[in-house]
Amino acid sequence: MRNLLLKLLAIILLAYSYSCSGPEGYEKAAATITAEELREYTMTLGSDSFMGRKPFTEGETITVNYLAEELGKIGFEPLFGDSWFQSVPMVEISTVVTGPVTIETGNGSLTFIAPDDIAIESPSMNQAVDLKDLPMVFCGFGIVAPEYGWDDYRNVDVRDKCAVVLVNDPGLYTGDTSLFRGRSMTWYGRWTYKYEEAARQGAKAILIIHETLGAGYDYSIPRKSSITSSLYMEQKEGDIPPCEMTGWLHASAAERLFGMLGYDVAKLRTEACSREFKGFEMKTGITTRLANTQTRNTSVNVAGILRGSSRPEECVVLTGHWDHFGIGEKENGDSIYNGAVDNGTTMAWAFEIGEAFASLGKRPARSVILLFPTAEEQGLLGSYYFTANPPVPPENMIACFNNDMMLAIGRMKDIMVTGYGQSDLDDMLASAVEKQDRYILPDPAPETGMYFRSDHFPFARIGVPSLFARGNCDSRENGKEWAAAREKEYLTTMYHKPADNYYTEMNFEGIAEDAAATFEVAWRLATSDVRPAWKSMSEFANNR
Repeated sequence: MRNLLLKLLAIILLAYSYSCSGPEGYEKAAATITAEELREYTMTLGSDSFMGRKPFTEGETITVNYLAEELGKIGFEPLFGDSWFQSVPMVEISTVVTGPVTIETGNGSLTFIAPDDIAIESPSMNQAVDLKDLPMVFCGFGIVAPEYGWDDYRNVDVRDKCAVVLVNDPGLYTGDTSLFRGRSMTWYGRWTYKYEEAARQGAKAILIIHETLGAGYDYSIPRKSSITSSLYMEQKEGDIPPCEMTGWLHASAAERLFGMLGYDVAKLRTEACSREFKGFEMKTGITTRLANTQTRNTSVNVAGILRGSSRPEECVVLTGHWDHFGIGEKENGDSIYNGAVDNGTTMAWAFEIGEAFASLGKRPARSVILLFPTAEEQGLLGSYYFTANPPVPPENMIACFNNDMMLAIGRMKDIMVTGYGQSDLDDMLASAVEKQDRYILPDPAPETGMYFRSDHFPFARIGVPSLFARGNCDSRENGKEWAAAREKEYLTTMYHKPADNYYTEMNFEGIAEDAAATFEVAWRLATSDVRPAWKSMSEFANNR
């Protein structure tokens, strides 16, 4: 009789366990993801009371305390010992251009006005940066890529000079898939890479010629960045010092400059797409004076963990940056850069997935981390710091799921994968969205380099398979053209502007479907011993 009771008890416990962590328990957990709760999170995080969520401001304190409180409410524990916060030491530098920027050429002089003609900043720790008749050198795309047989600096010397380079990489302008990756931007096309490479070459300054297609945004974005303070990581001993001046030339300013030298910028761009192209001394000198104000301070990454039941040392990471631009230049009477879409909707997405995991009756085998990094808008600084100082060994990070700028425009047929073809996560996601009657869509604008512009990228660089996917391009109700128009409207009128507010007409049903699809993939990893792999052609395949 006793044995029979024990067997019955075992059957009951097995059934209970299955209902908690098997399909039924999973479905109950997935059902906790709702458009209503996504709306509530976004409305709160995008409100004026958060003061634009800029690091080093009162808005940061309000934001990070709110995030920590919500993590506790949904059932997570602090990730960093007994703290929700990881300190990220940074330097805030405000640069003022004290007067016009002049360029002397053999054919006369030019005067450029900052920030309208030239958008410049200084990452230097010097309070004053004086550049007087600094020689300028045109260096093509400013790329050194041995694997592509490419070196734009091979025939020029930019030490203590100003490098002038083109935006993006040669593949975009040729469409040749054998040249870099054709229209898909590589890491070499990003402005952050170009700044780093110029510093490695010993340049004192670097200017990138702006072009909207290659940059992925219009000139107003670097212009606005140049007149607000910027954050930088503290330099460590042995680090290569950055260029003393960095920035962008407006396309029309570049045309004036090169036209005076007898060159056409469009023709130069075409010529620079050849491996045989040689950079050249421009025989010009740039003069300007920059005044810097530096403030050393510490921002924080915010993170919580739901500890796994049997392999808690392994984890799945979900990320969405918390920072935006605070209170700044007024537009249409509004000076608060609320960032409801960038990145309030994603923080809501992360919380809903986290709540779904916490709602499972039985903890998954692996741990789940929700990470809200700081200073993404300043060059992914928070996520770089997290991956350089990880509370979990990188080899135990099974996958990273990140999102950014999730448009609340209703249900979508597609789920757009930025960086499609990088890892097995694409295939797992395809299986999940098929059940939603949706399809995988590779990013139709890979030339914008979005794969390198959000917080999954530092994880990819240390070898953690990473996914950045959201419904974006094919509205179930209104089709592709309508969706494209909504995205364009956001990018041109709201992106990095005070108009990025919460609006009552936002429709969160599509983001709810995205969250449900991500939850399914993350759940399958958290409840199994599966390790997604990089595709063989990925540049991150050997980074583990």
